[in-house]
Amino acid sequence: MAAAVPVALTALLAASGPALAGPAAAAPARGGTVGAAGVGDPYFPLAGNGGYHVSHYGLTLSYDPGSRRLDGAAVLTARAAQRLTQFDLDLKGLTVTGVTVDHVKAGYRRDGQELVVTPRTPLRPGHAFRVTVAYHGVPAPVTDPDGSPDGWIPTDDGAFVAGEPQGAMTWFPADNHPLDKASYDFALTVPAGRTAVANGVFLGSRTAHGRSTFRWRQSEPMAAYLATATVGTFRVERYTTPDGLEVYDAVDPREAAAAAPVLKKLPSVLKWESGIFGPYPFRGAGAIVDHAPSVGFALETQSRPLYDSAPGLTTLVHENAHQWFGDSVSLTSWKDIWLNEGFATYAEWLYTEQHGGASAQKEFDKFYARPAGDALWAFPPGDPGNGGNIFATPVYVRGAMTLHELRRTVGDQAFFRILRAWAADRRDGHGDTAQFTALAQRVSGKDLRPLFHTWLLGQGKPARP
Repeated sequence: MAAAVPVALTALLAASGPALAGPAAAAPARGGTVGAAGVGDPYFPLAGNGGYHVSHYGLTLSYDPGSRRLDGAAVLTARAAQRLTQFDLDLKGLTVTGVTVDHVKAGYRRDGQELVVTPRTPLRPGHAFRVTVAYHGVPAPVTDPDGSPDGWIPTDDGAFVAGEPQGAMTWFPADNHPLDKASYDFALTVPAGRTAVANGVFLGSRTAHGRSTFRWRQSEPMAAYLATATVGTFRVERYTTPDGLEVYDAVDPREAAAAAPVLKKLPSVLKWESGIFGPYPFRGAGAIVDHAPSVGFALETQSRPLYDSAPGLTTLVHENAHQWFGDSVSLTSWKDIWLNEGFATYAEWLYTEQHGGASAQKEFDKFYARPAGDALWAFPPGDPGNGGNIFATPVYVRGAMTLHELRRTVGDQAFFRILRAWAADRRDGHGDTAQFTALAQRVSGKDLRPLFHTWLLGQGKPARP
């Protein structure tokens, strides 16, 4: 059974033959069921899978930057949500050489981005099971609807691995939708002299016979798109903050001089964000600063944001704000992307306001001054319309403007209570726009339906507040 798509904001406002690629798959048993090939996301309908939930990924990977070959073994610990005679994993490209379910060989075949698995015997509802997939090949990024690369992106000394929104499936088999979050263990082997950086806490490394293996653990639940296994020739700095956070920064030497003064501010940025949003949600922190001029973006990879070049201070603030808004509290649908990007953009405005710069009101006024034909008003952030719009200006800026209008309407005391409650109540979980709207109304005691309708769903430039 596919996971349900969350309640739409409009409802709240109105009411308050592919060829076999491995061992032949057995026909589904009579009375059995087949896990859905996607969760029904309106923008990425094949993302994720139905019928089970993954609780843990164990990823053992070996990468050769010269040949760009990746060898992988993925062990997924999962639980069946229904009787399953067949289920899917998201995996694009790469060659699968074997699949087992509970250590028994399973049938499998490829169907586009789906790896279709048929266990030897049907899985009972509630049954905890383990899937192991062996695979290899030359991973390649996917191209997103907006034309940007996504996934395993090769660089001149390794790989820049950034999976939002689809790219996790380019390097490991996954239940690749934010609805399904899991813990992770990584063992990443690369040529000696290279460093492989993933999420969470660094467990150590070992070098032998010209190869180095780096081990990482992300204990808190993480959506697959936030996983990374970035490889490069990095300078590494490790330290522990006074609050006990284990910080690991990996910086390409070509970016080190420009990155140093910004990364020096990371502990103070995290302390400031913790004061505004509540306790930092993870054990690990840090940054990966790569030299990847063809990429053109940074990503809030969980616990350790990934930058394609030395970031500016506002970018550092933005990506680390996502640790609360997007990473710890994750989406239930990509349609609600403003809950990630609008919040992180407004964090930039707040940081600037509280550190001697322009007020958030001045930022709002600057953007509101744009004419009605400007791209800022091209579509409403609460309904971007398609996957090609989810990283466009309205989602970020008009999303932040929505939050500023909320702040102006309810006052600072209620506004910051709303932000902290959202991060605390849904830590390690999920949220959607309807739930955020309900929280804001409950905390403030105000009818906010007109505000959210105007700023999140209204077409064109809203009337002057």
